[in-house]
Amino acid sequence: MTPADRIQTERNGRSRRETDSSTLFRTTGRIRCGTDSCCRWLSKKIIQYYGDEFEGIPNTYTHQGEQNGLAHALLTAEEQIDDDFMFMFGDNIFQANLEDVVRRHREARADAAFLVKEVPCEEASQYGVRKPKYGKITDVMQKPEEPPSNLVMIGFYTLTTAIFHAYYLVPPSNRGEYEISEAIDLLIQSGRTIDTIGLDGWRIGVGYPEVRDEAERRLESGVEAESGNSSS
Repeated sequence: MTPADRIQTERNGRSRRETDSSTLFRTTGRIRCGTDSCCRWLSKKIIQYYGDEFEGIPNTYTHQGEQNGLAHALLTAEEQIDDDFMFMFGDNIFQANLEDVVRRHREARADAAFLVKEVPCEEASQYGVRKPKYGKITDVMQKPEEPPSNLVMIGFYTLTTAIFHAYYLVPPSNRGEYEISEAIDLLIQSGRTIDTIGLDGWRIGVGYPEVRDEAERRLESGVEAESGNSSS
């Protein structure tokens, strides 16, 4: 049985959810994931702040008992998801073209679409990297020692439930973690439709206090773009 056979889902036999003209995906709820090691002491505060509903949208919380990678974290939400969905890293702040990713996902009937950004070549090894830089995507590689391009994944995805089937087939990385990039790469190798959209705007990972200060400055000042971004 080929990988493509093994990750077939019910998607081929069911209709896609229709939305009205005011939205691209119908938002039926948010699912927030946390881990013992990074959110243990904040989990109660997070749940208390967002509650069962936030800004009119219901919340569901899942718990990743140990840090086994992003794909493993996403798997904790599998039972809560039965349709196309969006996935964003919790430490990212975007002022960007997120709706373009959703629109491309729908128009291409893709199994995955995600934002990418050009970074200096010497920094590309810190990210998941798109291959090739231009044209049809043939590979994504997680933190390669010799990156095939400087176009990298930056933490915003639209996905179908096929990603869960792919997760069960990927081995852990050299770091001992299950990588979202490896699961997406399996979808690529299986012939699924995968698309990328260049960042138009800015994104900051707020892992450090000084970076959070910069994010607040940008939000308050209405900064719309950052230098060096590109589209693909």
